[in-house]
Amino acid sequence: MHPDLAPLAFLLGRWEGAGIGGYPTIESFRFGQEISFSHNGKPFLIYVSRTWRLDDEGQIGLPLGTERGSWRPRPDNEVEVMLAHPTGIVEIYLGEISGTRIEMATDVVARTASAKEVTAGHRLYGLVGEDLAYAYDMAAMGLPLQPHLSAQLKRVSPAG
Repeated sequence: MHPDLAPLAFLLGRWEGAGIGGYPTIESFRFGQEISFSHNGKPFLIYVSRTWRLDDEGQIGLPLGTERGSWRPRPDNEVEVMLAHPTGIVEIYLGEISGTRIEMATDVVARTASAKEVTAGHRLYGLVGEDLAYAYDMAAMGLPLQPHLSAQLKRVSPAG
């Protein structure tokens, strides 16, 4: 592992769990999620997330969102995160690492002509006990930043 990754090392591995989502323009829902943080020896983490709808009994349903990207630690406990969504949205987040807590906000959101209107995001990730919890606030469809997704995930495999 590249030594610059030390502040983000607590994220390494594969995480699975469930969360809740909603927004004023959609009905609230439950979802399952898998997140993977890995590295290839370079000074960034490779990030992949996929989600799927969960029914009332917790059974897996239709796929939901997917995102991929890179998390780059910077000096002074800062982090840069680049995320791409197959729905035509690309986000660049700038944030701060504080122990096992990361808070970040979008610096840039770009989208294709056919993508939904997303204008800003704010994300908070952190360890709660041994679980990875996060909350994602989104500004979209002409609305200001407000809660969109939150989840709690368990590490199911360590960094490899």
